[in-house]
Amino acid sequence: MSSIWWEEMIAVPAEIGWASLRRVDRAHELFSPVLVDGRISGDIRTVTFANGLVVRERIVDVDEVRQRICYAVLDGVFEHHSASMQIVAVDPNSCRFVWITDFLPAEKADMVKPLVEQGSKALARNIERR
Repeated sequence: MSSIWWEEMIAVPAEIGWASLRRVDRAHELFSPVLVDGRISGDIRTVTFANGLVVRERIVDVDEVRQRICYAVLDGVFEHHSASMQIVAVDPNSCRFVWITDFLPAEKADMVKPLVEQGSKALARNIERR
């Protein structure tokens, strides 16, 4: 299995970061322009990436106490995929976004890592602008 762990500083209090991240139905806005569309039905979220890739994800958990969401990719892009995103307080005016993704096959790392990096940077910009 391959894992990618990415951390991105965000210059807002943790409660503001979490208020944005917890809105799993608005991922396409939070991760814009990496994501260009998104919709949710029940616990299934469908997102469209700027490169045209469409992915269905099951929202596994939205943990209000740990300020963490967990999801899994359902489509045949991966043999296995699970990920979590979390907001961690750093000080009263900043927080850290932590994204951990685990997947098979490991050869998909070249596809996944740039999306995680670009998505994390987009999320930080979008939250800071709000």
